Amino acid sequence: MKRGTAKLKISWILLILWMIIIFAFSAKNGTESDKQSELVIYVFNALGLNLDSLLGDLATFIVRKTAHFTEYLILFSFAYNLLKNYTSKKLAIIYGIMLTFGYACTDEFHQIFVPGRTAKFRDVLIDTSGALFGSVVLYCRNRFKFKYSNSVV
Repeated sequence: MKRGTAKLKISWILLILWMIIIFAFSAKNGTESDKQSELVIYVFNALGLNLDSLLGDLATFIVRKTAHFTEYLILFSFAYNLLKNYTSKKLAIIYGIMLTFGYACTDEFHQIFVPGRTAKFRDVLIDTSGALFGSVVLYCRNRFKFKYSNSVV
């Protein structure tokens, strides 16, 4: 097997696996989902950072939305890594954002059918902002790399 073929297969596997992981998190009912957020807050407390005292009632909300942002930042990264094999880096960024937005929409729709969960367009926007953040980082990295790879040393 050629090296590029193996790398491409791994990229596909990582993307699909991450989508399954997001789906699994979304399939947890409201009580299970709340317990996960409480666990994160507990870990921060154990590390000496009391989120409840710092953020009050917002602690759980911020933990949950940060998780959304991060999940979809990772999804975008895997999508970009795969898509750049099929198109230009610029189009891979655009298609990666589109894929992330589309998956966020289907994820929220999925949550309508999970007890104790709801679909919120706000979450789609938070998810997509993870992809947008990733795209800005990639864009800056690519510009920086191009700028300094073309400079005369």
